[in-house]
Amino acid sequence: MNTFGRNIFATGMLALSALAGTAGSAAAQDVSLKLHHFLPIQANLAAHILEPWAEEVQAASGGRIEIERFYGMALGGRPPELMDQVLDGVTDMTLTVTGYTPGRFPRSEAFELPFMMTDAGPTSRAYWDYAQAHMFDTDFRDYKILAVWVHGPGLIHSSDPISTPSDLNGVKLRAPTRIINQMFTTLGATTVGMPVPAVPEALSKGVIDATVIPWEVTGALKVPELVTNHTEFGDDVLYTTTFVLALNRDVWDAIPADLQAIIMEHSGATLSEFGGAQMQRDDAPARAAAAELGNNIITLTPQQVQVWKDAASGVEGAWIADMDGQGIDGATLVQDARDLIAKYSAMQ
Repeated sequence: MNTFGRNIFATGMLALSALAGTAGSAAAQDVSLKLHHFLPIQANLAAHILEPWAEEVQAASGGRIEIERFYGMALGGRPPELMDQVLDGVTDMTLTVTGYTPGRFPRSEAFELPFMMTDAGPTSRAYWDYAQAHMFDTDFRDYKILAVWVHGPGLIHSSDPISTPSDLNGVKLRAPTRIINQMFTTLGATTVGMPVPAVPEALSKGVIDATVIPWEVTGALKVPELVTNHTEFGDDVLYTTTFVLALNRDVWDAIPADLQAIIMEHSGATLSEFGGAQMQRDDAPARAAAAELGNNIITLTPQQVQVWKDAASGVEGAWIADMDGQGIDGATLVQDARDLIAKYSAMQ
């Protein structure tokens, strides 16, 4: 078990007792870093990943590093602005969804293609290798990247039951990123792009009839109280979303080398795999809570899933053509993503 796994319960308890605006002692530190995130501290992503990571980095540094955590957009702005806030100095770093800024980090979309992902842990480990090879010097060149990962299986949460692509006709559906919106448009939905914090209000006001998110965040958003149907894809994964933990490059360069080493010892491939695996672990309690409410959980059979695969089959080719038009070898990116996912899935 990795360091994060050993300490998750202790740090999780600390996280839930911390003030949402900031954490850490008031004593002088060699390095103080602001971390800005779009979800509240009660969300699994904050409480079970960012808090344990920040606490471990601080402890490993002997108090020389302080990571101040600002949750729920406490420093202002909107989730799509987070990556620019890192560049502009509003915050030193952020954990956000790459697709909240459509077209800016196109290479990440290979991992969001239909039925690309298998399991979030090995897929996130694959994404780290892929990002190092294809993104650190291109899409992410202006940042110091500390980790990348994906969430667990994405599924559909809807007012009316959805079992086939034809059930999406006329449905106003929220999706998180450009490529996922394109996929659901292809499948017949009327797609509405928005960051995940906007989902509860949009559902309650009828702006959307359905949303796609993983189970783990449904509790924080109270989605099972706003819709009563949830469509799962069995052992297959319809889609996932890519995340990045990014730090201002100038801030990173100013950190003493020994403290840089401590940060990366607790980041990189290890944090990437942990982040994805933890998000998927947090799916089960949220799913159980929806079941306890008596909601209708639809688990599609392999035959039913094949209908969705057939309907979405053109999305990958269209994405490759789009990348080729930008001078990016889309076919190579897709093959590398698929090969790396297979490699790390086989090592489980």
